[in-house]
Amino acid sequence: MQDALLGGLSPHEFLRRHWQKRPLLVRRAMPGFRGIIGKSALFALAARADVKSRIVERRGSGWETRHGPFKRVSLKKTNSTILISGLNLHLPAADRLLRRFDFIPQARLDDVMVSYAAPGGGVGPHFDSYDVFLLQGPGRRLWRLARARRFALVPEAPLKLIEGFHAEEEYLLEPGDLLYLPPGWGHEGVALDPCFTCSIGFRAPRGAELAAAFLDHLHERGLPDAGYRDPGLLPAANPARVGADMVAFAEKHLGRIRWTRTDVVNFLGRFLSTPKPNVFFSKLQNKIPKRDLVNFEATLDPKTQMLYRGSRFFINGELLVPRPGQRRALALLADRRRAPGASLARHGLERLVLDWQRSGFLHLERKK
Repeated sequence: MQDALLGGLSPHEFLRRHWQKRPLLVRRAMPGFRGIIGKSALFALAARADVKSRIVERRGSGWETRHGPFKRVSLKKTNSTILISGLNLHLPAADRLLRRFDFIPQARLDDVMVSYAAPGGGVGPHFDSYDVFLLQGPGRRLWRLARARRFALVPEAPLKLIEGFHAEEEYLLEPGDLLYLPPGWGHEGVALDPCFTCSIGFRAPRGAELAAAFLDHLHERGLPDAGYRDPGLLPAANPARVGADMVAFAEKHLGRIRWTRTDVVNFLGRFLSTPKPNVFFSKLQNKIPKRDLVNFEATLDPKTQMLYRGSRFFINGELLVPRPGQRRALALLADRRRAPGASLARHGLERLVLDWQRSGFLHLERKK
């Protein structure tokens, strides 16, 4: 199955030859693919406040973007597109599609976005800072590509559009075709028919983003604190000048900030597993007795992100350090996103699993 998805390449070969290096076009990567959602269901999702949606329309030489939720979706017959992000959080078929790409670490998997476009519809020439697979559903779309470079952007545009875009390659995608694009490649997709496109995107945190979040993490842990004092202060000859004593105070106390590799691991696991702001879990009031867990199979909720590193496990922003004998069972649950209840119970994880069930982090299905 994976060889067909990647055009006969193994995941190892794909990563070596193409990942963050050059595009890959795979004809009939998913033969007979009919999409994962219909037009009416997609429009219905755009009305929900917990779903991220937008409509992009070309108006002359410019573009107009509107953000949902939409009480009623009304697309023009041409040059218009509706996009739903994070569809994997709401649709099991989208989550299954996302997991087809789990040869990439789960910490890098982001979401499945689905767009429906009228003929001529698209979002204009642009580039992404992350890797993306573009899987064509019903309909046809023409993709125009340009190698990664420092592109000039259209000033004051609602989207980050490339100014003076000149394509170097063109590909016409039909249902089941797949196109991989590395970060930074310029691309523009234009619908030739009413069509659906699934975009499988990957997460790529930026250094500044990590630094800001890490400082917040250290603050929660307790940064060194001290109050500035200057009992020997003299009258200021230059009132606007920052004094040397204050600079020395700041330098001294900021220099006391210390962290270890364990701090970094704990931060990164919590950061990468924390749900996005619009993600909420449905809590369950009733739960099964602990002794009955052996008769069920546990499946992580599509909204749940479960990661691990060494002895530390992270689930939806929470840190867990299980006993050594429990780690293998939890690692299998995290890797496969499902595990037999009997295996979890055998390792003494009944209470934890049932707590996660009650929180909506996972679901229990009775074995058939």
